[in-house]
Amino acid sequence: MNKNICLTAFLLLSIAFGFSQTKEELQAQKKEKQAIADAAQAEANELQAQIDALPGWRVGAFGVIGGSLSNFNNWYSQGVPNNSSGNIGLTINGYANLIEDKFFWRNSLNTNLSWVKLDNKDTDLDSDGFEPTTDVFNISSLYGRKLSEKLAASGLVEYRTTLLDNFNDPGYLDVGIGGTWTPIDNLIVVVHPLNYNFVFADNDNIFESSLGAKIVADYTRQIGKIGFKSNLSMFQSYKSGDLSNATWTNSFSYTLWKRIGVGFDFALRSNKQEALSYALGQLPADFMGETPTFDTVDNELQTYYTLGLTYKF
Repeated sequence: MNKNICLTAFLLLSIAFGFSQTKEELQAQKKEKQAIADAAQAEANELQAQIDALPGWRVGAFGVIGGSLSNFNNWYSQGVPNNSSGNIGLTINGYANLIEDKFFWRNSLNTNLSWVKLDNKDTDLDSDGFEPTTDVFNISSLYGRKLSEKLAASGLVEYRTTLLDNFNDPGYLDVGIGGTWTPIDNLIVVVHPLNYNFVFADNDNIFESSLGAKIVADYTRQIGKIGFKSNLSMFQSYKSGDLSNATWTNSFSYTLWKRIGVGFDFALRSNKQEALSYALGQLPADFMGETPTFDTVDNELQTYYTLGLTYKF
């Protein structure tokens, strides 16, 4: 009896020891394979960097999609017990850049659109459809002839407006010439002291075109699974600071699986012409007080953000 117990215990210990050895061996093999894979990935990254440095076209795009839908029936704990609601957001950042030894041609597109719905089923006075909220469209084209490795004489055309509401009212078209500086990889700084800002709008009393300086700074980078883009576009009017404007947009993305990931977009904007137009539009027809002007209007900072899934093209 004791002999059988000892034999059983010995067999169990042997099996456990065997499994322990097998696990250690597998971990050692995994470590060796991982080292080989890391070395191969480093070589692939180096080759990709050499490919990216070659003259030719670089084309790409990524976007953010966010949204939610909900429906409530007889949910009495909230103020509107019967309702359906939802929001949908879409952001697209695309580029098509031609880089040659003596010149470059950089084209970019940025658009951010979103819709919101809140349908109170107990009344017919509200809207039962999706209403646009965020509405941003920006397209630009920058051409430059290289004077040196980091400096170029350049010309820029940039157009900004909305798509869902009040298309081209207002719309902004910048056309200018000057210089472009690329101090480091992925960073582009444009300074055009001769730039005309065409403004298209129904209300000519508020929106006015003018001559000024255009400054653009763009930084785009991909580090492993993380991608980000930051763009600052400013116009400083020589005629009046009331006609100046600035927009700063930022996009971040993290790849989770293949081309799918999560992303976050946010932007800041300052435009006194738009602030005055909005303030005047909010006045009732029988308003008898002091009408807002450029001197009295509160030019609050405009902001938006979008959080959702991303897809890289």
